Amino acid sequence: MIELLALPGLPEVRPGDDLARLIQDTGTELTATDVLVVAHKVVSKAEGRLVDLNDVVPGERARRLAADHGKDPRHTEVVLSEAAQLVRADGGRLICRTRHGFVCANAGVDQSNAAAPDQLILLPVDPDASARALRAALPGRPAVIITDSFGRAWRNGQCEVAIGVAGLHALEDWRGRPDAQGREMHASIIAIADEIAAAADLPRGKTSREPAVRVRGLHRHITDEDGPGVAPLVRRLEDDLFR
Repeated sequence: MIELLALPGLPEVRPGDDLARLIQDTGTELTATDVLVVAHKVVSKAEGRLVDLNDVVPGERARRLAADHGKDPRHTEVVLSEAAQLVRADGGRLICRTRHGFVCANAGVDQSNAAAPDQLILLPVDPDASARALRAALPGRPAVIITDSFGRAWRNGQCEVAIGVAGLHALEDWRGRPDAQGREMHASIIAIADEIAAAADLPRGKTSREPAVRVRGLHRHITDEDGPGVAPLVRRLEDDLFR
């Protein structure tokens, strides 16, 4: 059985806050066989990954893109500053590849759940390092997944995915094993961390101030070491068939 529990709501997280302490203060038991799934926005807020739009001076490229796509040029400037590559701009959407290697809308820059009306929230600089630090600071050292909502090619709607991982096998490779009929599998690689991230979004609401979820029943995927993080989930550019 897999059990998912949304931790009681956290207070508004501010730069410099001890996120591990805030999680502990919910009184939720966390053990080494648990997975703690945390929405990146509270991590980013604690790490000070915030931008005030009033401090942003847009450049020419940002102004041009903003005019073409009906966006705030200051917001567009921040998106460009966070993007390693602008993959596609169409219909008001800026699809970017981030420095982490993620391909997502607006390079992960978002305004929802920001504490102030002119504030933007960025992705953590190194989500894997954030996951490792949070794991080390929590009693019981649960595995940690940091998530964000991504759109998906050919599918409507957003889905939570892992952007930072510590203490968990992000992938489970079934290639070379026999299927139920004894045939060797050649392409089955399961995105374990993404599946957990998506499942953890179910017991909480988007406006419930419940950014953390404890998941139990995943013992076989948890490791003592922090592991390679989210890197195994990121497809290499040379393997991208849609570039």
